[in-house]
Amino acid sequence: MKKGIHPAYQQVVFQDSSTGFKFISGSTKTSDETIKMDDGKTYPLIRVEISSDSHPFYTGKQKFNQVDGAVDRFNKKYGLSDNK
Repeated sequence: MKKGIHPAYQQVVFQDSSTGFKFISGSTKTSDETIKMDDGKTYPLIRVEISSDSHPFYTGKQKFNQVDGAVDRFNKKYGLSDNK
């Protein structure tokens, strides 16, 4: 491999924004934000919107509840219902 052309590979912490779940993994991604983990080391922190802790495929259920979707709001506003 040529020297100086590859990005630095390091340990980083990925944090799920919706659940707060954190895990350490190797990555070339960098961040200005850092976090101190239970092992006493400080790692760069990468925030992700979804991980295996919050994705319905892995959990088998929807974790975050949305109050109303766009279709529900439309139906409530114009008096439409599911019963015809």
